[in-house]
Amino acid sequence: MSEEAKSESPADIEQEIQDFLSGRLKTAVPRDQDLFESGLVTSMFAMELVVHLEAAHGVSIIGGDLRLDNFRTVERMTQLVTRLRTPVKVSDG
Repeated sequence: MSEEAKSESPADIEQEIQDFLSGRLKTAVPRDQDLFESGLVTSMFAMELVVHLEAAHGVSIIGGDLRLDNFRTVERMTQLVTRLRTPVKVSDG
């Protein structure tokens, strides 16, 4: 993960996701809009979102994190990326 990616705040992540979606969908996307329910995004495009989030934010989205619910809104994608970028604390015991 690059130093730039490490220093991104949740607000920076959210803005980057909104910029990406606006560019691809040619429309502004409110942070709480359900992208699938609104018809803006298909399950095929969801895979493009996964690839984009991994590349843009230096995360790996695997297993249970690949649930469609994690990609429904800009808010949820921001939460996902933020959680995946937070170091996991391992106990010594």
